[in-house]
Amino acid sequence: MAENFQTRIEAVYGTLSKGHKKIADYIISHYQKASFMTAAKLGETVGVSESTVVRFATNIGFDGYPELQKYLQEMVKSHLTSVQRMEVAATRYEGSDLVDKAFLGDAELIKATRESISREAFAGSVEAINKAKKIYILGVRSSAAIASFAAFYFRFLNDNVVLIDTSSSSELFEQMFRITDEDVCLAISFPRYSNQTINALAFAKSRGATIISVTDGESSPIAPFATHLLVAKSSMVSFVDSLVAPLSVINALIAACAREKKDLVYDNLRMLEEIWDEYRVYSTDREDDE
Repeated sequence: MAENFQTRIEAVYGTLSKGHKKIADYIISHYQKASFMTAAKLGETVGVSESTVVRFATNIGFDGYPELQKYLQEMVKSHLTSVQRMEVAATRYEGSDLVDKAFLGDAELIKATRESISREAFAGSVEAINKAKKIYILGVRSSAAIASFAAFYFRFLNDNVVLIDTSSSSELFEQMFRITDEDVCLAISFPRYSNQTINALAFAKSRGATIISVTDGESSPIAPFATHLLVAKSSMVSFVDSLVAPLSVINALIAACAREKKDLVYDNLRMLEEIWDEYRVYSTDREDDE
């Protein structure tokens, strides 16, 4: 994965100072770790000053170190193993208050997603979901939890929701083989991207289905399949992914779809409340429950 960076460096390597060459050599050899280092930490690691690292970034064509860091993170995030993620986290969060770091990081991801998400793609997604004959919801591995959440609430709006069970690749296609151009596939995928999701979307696309891709950027392998692309920012905390921003996008989708079908949703919820009450689905903490 360092090839892209290496090609960029090779074009200017002969003009770099001794300190800048040390930085370049370290990044090429240890790009996974370097991508999450601060300028100060990278400088300390290779034996140069923080200002030298900042100047290095501008000398090789970036606006500054943050842009170089973002470039490296985009380059490596979908290829880190769980072990490598732990190693990166050890460097990234060394000496930090992890509670503070995790909460602040999540807040920044939600803010960035809110500011950058396409309102046009969002509106198109709401319209497509509410018009769909069937809604197929797909999420694999860590994204499966968000897919399950989406299916749970969309079923309050529609009786045509299919949550794809991804425990088996062959069964996945068996659950989707009836998908048509009247249907929607809501797909959720974040690094490390699953080949199951990519293959399923290729199939859905071939059948003419409308595809709503919720993922972390246009470079995601599920982005090219999207009729409507909803970009939600994600990041790493240790070996796990922060998926609060994707969950916020799903929450907004559910709320927007419900608003467009509010009369139906009211009727469905009234019936459900009667059923829940009759069969004592929820605890009420009343004395007569004893």
